[in-house]
Formats: sequence, C-alpha cells, structure tokens
Amino acid sequence: MDLKSHIDPLNIPKHVAIIMDGNGRWAKKQGEDRIFGHYEGVNSVREIVEACGEIGVKFLTLYAFSTENWNRPKEEVDALMELLVNTIAMETPNLNKKGVKLKVIGDTDSLPAGCQNELQESITATKDNDRVTLILALSYSSKWEITNAVKQIARQVAEGKLDPKDIQSKHIEANLCTCEWPDPELMIRTSGEHRISNFLLWQLAYAEFYFTDTLWPEFRKQDFFKAILSYQKRERRFGQTSEQLSTSSHS
Repeated sequence: MDLKSHIDPLNIPKHVAIIMDGNGRWAKKQGEDRIFGHYEGVNSVREIVEACGEIGVKFLTLYAFSTENWNRPKEEVDALMELLVNTIAMETPNLNKKGVKLKVIGDTDSLPAGCQNELQESITATKDNDRVTLILALSYSSKWEITNAVKQIARQVAEGKLDPKDIQSKHIEANLCTCEWPDPELMIRTSGEHRISNFLLWQLAYAEFYFTDTLWPEFRKQDFFKAILSYQKRERRFGQTSEQLSTSSHS
C-alpha cells in the first residue's frame, strides 16, 4: 500500500525528531560487528531525509551520538567518528541537490578536529538550502544542554544584564541549542525501546511519541510515513480539553 497517498498534506509536523536505535542489534542479527550496523544505518538516514522533503517536513533532528556514547569501546567510537567524517564528505553534494541544510547541536568541541572541520565545511556548503533542515545531535545530551543554558543565564545575571526575578521559560529557550527552530511535534524511536534517553527533554514537552520495533537500519520511507499517519490520528490538546479545542476551531 502507498502510505504516502493517505497523508494529509495540511497536517504535516514541521519538526520531527528521531532516536535512531538498533544499529548494533541489527548487525548482531547479521553476524557482523556493531559498526556494520552503523554503516547500514546511513542508508536509512538518506531515505528519511528524502521522505521529509517529499511530504513537507521542514526540520529533522537525528540523535546521532550522545555524550554517554563516549563510554562505548574505543574502537567503536573511533569507527563511528571515521564514519561520520566520511559520510558527511560523501553526502554534502547530495544534500545540496536535495535542498537540505545541515546544522549540528551538541558539545561539538569534544569531537575530533577532523570531524569538526568536515562538519563546518558541510554546514557552510549547504547554508543557503531551504527545503529541509537536517539537525544532527552530536556529543549531545539534554541535561548538558540545559545545564549550559543555565550557565549562560547565570552569566547574564552576574553581568547585570538580567534580573533573576525576570527569568522566564523564554530565557531558557533562547539559550538552548535549538533556539532558532520550532520544537518537534513528533518524536520517533526505533528498535522497541520506550524511553527518550536524555534527548531534547525541554523541547519534547508537548511532542507526540511514536515507538516502533523496527531496527534503525531497516527503517525506511514506508515506516516513516506510518509514523506520520499515526501522528495525524492524534488530537493535540496542549493542556486543553477536547471540547475547548472543538469550540475554538469553530469560532
């Protein structure tokens, strides 16, 4: 069945966030090393970015590497960093062809110099694209991000630029990595795990969650469209009642 034809073009989430989980387990099922799963997962990234462009999702945030992932075996981390550099170098022309702008959030200073350079080159090369903004969360964790925002606000208070009694949620949002984009309306996690693993804790406050048993290297356009259709069947109330929403929509 062509799921894309059933999608309501007037109810597309502007921003989708994905926890790409299951690369290692998929590789193990194939009798391969974990890194083989990461390589195969790149094909899923390519497909989902393309799917976003096809249906009008403007922002896609992918949880590519958490701060906790630094604790994995050194050989896996090294291989992941090498894969990241090679993939970005290889994919940049395709990003331009598809109108995709690349951005990065996270503690990028902790990434190897070669990684930082390749990322910056791709960010610069794709900066004028406007079909889809692809945001990679690298060396990222939400607790790190919120802590960093609090430090910046504390600095503003210390410098006399902000009175503590005037601090509101908008000040925290302005100091988050994601301040230039809307919050995700939909968060997808693959591989059957039902948790958000320190990912966009502030930004996902009102997001719809979609969990699937499909492992990330097997997650393709049809799986993504299935998640979008699930999102479109939900009522987003933002703390209101169904009756309030019904009244406001008819007023």
